[in-house]
Amino acid sequence: MATDTTSATEVGSYFISNYPPFSLWSRDNLPEIVAALDAEPDDRVPLGLYIHIPFCRKRCKFCYFRVYTDQNAKAIENYVQALVREVELLSTRRGVEGRKLRFVYFGGGTPSYLSAKQLRSLRDRLHQSVSWDDAEEVTFECEPGTLSLEKVQTLKDIGVTRVSLGVENFNDVILEANGRAHLSPEILRAYDWIQQVGFPQVNVDLIAGMIGETDENWSQCVERVREMAPDNITIYQMELPFNTIISKEMKQLGVSSPVANWATKRRWVNEAIDTLHAAGYHVSSGNELVRNPATDHFVYRDQVWRGCDLLGTGVASFGHFQGVHYQNLDQLQDYTDALEQGELPLNRALRPTANQLLIREMVLQLKEGHISAEPFRQKFGVNILEEFRGPLERQQAAGYLTFNDREVTLTRKGLLQVDSLLPEYFEEEHREVRYT
Repeated sequence: MATDTTSATEVGSYFISNYPPFSLWSRDNLPEIVAALDAEPDDRVPLGLYIHIPFCRKRCKFCYFRVYTDQNAKAIENYVQALVREVELLSTRRGVEGRKLRFVYFGGGTPSYLSAKQLRSLRDRLHQSVSWDDAEEVTFECEPGTLSLEKVQTLKDIGVTRVSLGVENFNDVILEANGRAHLSPEILRAYDWIQQVGFPQVNVDLIAGMIGETDENWSQCVERVREMAPDNITIYQMELPFNTIISKEMKQLGVSSPVANWATKRRWVNEAIDTLHAAGYHVSSGNELVRNPATDHFVYRDQVWRGCDLLGTGVASFGHFQGVHYQNLDQLQDYTDALEQGELPLNRALRPTANQLLIREMVLQLKEGHISAEPFRQKFGVNILEEFRGPLERQQAAGYLTFNDREVTLTRKGLLQVDSLLPEYFEEEHREVRYT
């Protein structure tokens, strides 16, 4: 059921990005992903590539990804060599060979931590195995303080079509308190370079609920991003997964959560939606707004939420291929050692049942605020309006959504806390287990 909207932000994962829960994936299921990679592909299914660059200038206090700081050029080159080897090995598997990439996503960490020279070298070496020249979208995450005009130009030269700038906040005191490496002058300089070079799509990230946030400062942040007028704006609500610095400090020191409670964060996001809607933006999901729904698309998100094949490459990366979830080895040395031995760095996997795949796509697409029943009937042979009538009726009664015989539409109240609603659609045994 829905999280109490007045509750404190305690330690645990709130954001739903997959199903079944990651905690159920295991090494015992690795033969499943090996078999999937070697199976005849379904050419109707789009193929994407996720490339993890795990390096950062600093580790943010709220970060829960696999990242490494203070890495020199030699360490980066060793990792790049392993990454190139992994993509090469994958490209020769029966399920991958000859397929075109629909999209590519460079995530982290901080992909823009790499120098312009390193980025060009990485692209050239990867293109010996795969090409994204014809991809619909190539997204690249950037930390403002790592950019230069030369590097931004390099991003365009290597085929990036969508730049995602991790602003998070414009207040230097708040940025420092949360462990961010950049400060506000670097944001404005980086955005100017991005605008000068020009990309088809530019996204800016904000986080509601960072340590030290206030009503006044949040309003100023929203106004600043409105003035920047990017194509896409992503607003996350701060959560505290188990492996963040903040979570560890709370446990070790016995202190209460320093992050705003859920009611406050949802109010801030609600205010941001109102402000940005008045400026011409449209809601694209529970945490995303776009200027032009006809042209401003996030292909990576849209395809992953609809069951595409995703090759997750790099240390600790997650993928989904031909019906199987999998994750790579999550320690850098283990990852590079496996590839030096010519082996794929696979760590754990799970083959969801047909019903679990249906649930996965339904809950992820609910995050967009609206789903139609017909695509699910065509793909899975199931009427989701009947299959999930119980939770739909309960959530409609609580004011989170409305539904009829064709579709489900979330209310603003539901959209603001959509991730808290999704576990009610999980299979019963998965509703109370640790998510990660």
